[in-house]
Amino acid sequence: MKIRNEIIQKIKTTNEYDVVVIGGGATGLGTALDSTLRGYKTLLLEAYDFAKGTSSRSTKLAHGGVRYLKQGDVSMVKEALRERGLMKENAPHLVHDQKFIVPVYDWWDAPVYTTGLKVYDVMAGKLGLGPSEMISKEETLKMIPNLNEEGLIGGVRYYDGQFDDARLAITLMQTIIDFEGDVINYAKVTGLLKEENILKGVEVEDQETGELIQVNAKNVINATGVFVDSILKMDNEDALPSVSPSQGVHIILDKEFLKGSSSIMVPRTDDGRVLFAVPWYDKIVVGTTDTPMEEVSIEPVALEEEIEFILKTAKKYLHKEPKREDVKAVFAGLRPLMKSTDEDTKKISRSHKIVKSQSGLITVVGGKWTTYRQMSEDVINFMERKNEDIGVKCITKDVLLHGYKKDVDRLDVRSVYGNDLPKIELLIKNDPSLNKYIHPDLPYRWAEVKWGVENELARTVDDILSRRTRSLLFDAKASLEASSKVAEFMADLLGKDEAWIENQITSFKKLVDNYTC
Repeated sequence: MKIRNEIIQKIKTTNEYDVVVIGGGATGLGTALDSTLRGYKTLLLEAYDFAKGTSSRSTKLAHGGVRYLKQGDVSMVKEALRERGLMKENAPHLVHDQKFIVPVYDWWDAPVYTTGLKVYDVMAGKLGLGPSEMISKEETLKMIPNLNEEGLIGGVRYYDGQFDDARLAITLMQTIIDFEGDVINYAKVTGLLKEENILKGVEVEDQETGELIQVNAKNVINATGVFVDSILKMDNEDALPSVSPSQGVHIILDKEFLKGSSSIMVPRTDDGRVLFAVPWYDKIVVGTTDTPMEEVSIEPVALEEEIEFILKTAKKYLHKEPKREDVKAVFAGLRPLMKSTDEDTKKISRSHKIVKSQSGLITVVGGKWTTYRQMSEDVINFMERKNEDIGVKCITKDVLLHGYKKDVDRLDVRSVYGNDLPKIELLIKNDPSLNKYIHPDLPYRWAEVKWGVENELARTVDDILSRRTRSLLFDAKASLEASSKVAEFMADLLGKDEAWIENQITSFKKLVDNYTC
């Protein structure tokens, strides 16, 4: 399509970039935006699609991390609470307040939880979302009508943030373009360019054409999440591993399993994990697990024992017991935790680390969605110190993200487009057929598909059904049923042939197998 061809052509004709960022997840997108806003000529390269990996597979919470407070990681919590507030201020169409209830079934837990969450409130300061408080059994059941009543004493209510991770990633990508930075997906870094062992750029393969492109750059930043070690090995084959991958699994249920508007947070399950049940659009996200993994994959698969753990634990807190046939989708993500001697990944810090190799490659490891902006600021500050630059002031705290729209009360499949929504509605006005839904059980119209292809760099059926819309998570079965028509519709927009359509249908069917249980 024209926009992709224009970007590829610009990459080819640019003599040298100030900054090349490898990786199109939360950290990479944030870093590229910060770099662009400081005036550096910036290019972001993503081997697959934006947020294809970990950054679209979170618990959908913009949170300070209540459990990190329990672990004594006060600085991490304080930073995350500040960043949670900034996320909401900069993208109010995507980030919203969410009430949480911690059910209390033991008298000794009540003062512990209440005191801890009061500290949470104080640390949030003026960016706090609401006061924590102990509530009665009756009020707890009013907030969560179908909570298991047996042994229930009451609850502790607190406030955190909720968002759509993939949509925020797409919004960051659009914001970079708004400020004249360059971003491209399906562009895989296959080699590093060096002169006398000093990094001078990257070799990139256009995954759609197979063409190899050499890109000169003054600085190269490795922000590839769980894949940072593959780039480090590309730089130095003797590089030691820097990531301890940990798998987190979630299931999606219909709203009937949690009829109130509040979320449930279970701070201590049988094996010491935290369990969330969170309203998200008109569904419920339940998770997560924390399973150490030896290998990394762009499409991790939930283990049988992880699914069983979530279902077994959830039934203790939801009045209606979820069965496997009730699961609309299951998804797994890999956390890029910093390498640690601690074998228990639940105890490994979620903070981040930035390192520079002898060649000059800058690598950022660790972190989480909520702190993406601070991580990005730290990376560019680090780069400036490395270069002994005077430095340019970071302004991302105050930059309103693409589509910015105030007074959006809750997550909605339309509201996430913010100020772009009237443009989507204009598509429908010009072509009323675009107002039809892609499937009876999915809330998206053909207008959103067209918008995703023409304005959000969607290139595959997976891009549309997984991340431009959240269809795959809402209902994996319905998404599969819609996929063939989506492929045909996209082929017409992208100028693709029948072979492309068949390949897309086959690939998506294989993908859906990982999202069903």
